[in-house]
Amino acid sequence: MGFSDKIENAKNDLVGKGKEALGDAKDDASLEAEGKAEQTEADLKQAGEKIKDAFNK
Repeated sequence: MGFSDKIENAKNDLVGKGKEALGDAKDDASLEAEGKAEQTEADLKQAGEKIKDAFNK
């Protein structure tokens, strides 16, 4: 996994966590769900990059 991919995935995860927390604080279920979805997407991308790295070795 490239360093820039790791940074991008970490950024997306943090943004997702922020949206989830803000949605929880504002009692906005839509924003909270959007944050959780972004975190899940970042996790899946990270897993995919790890699989690609395993095959490239």
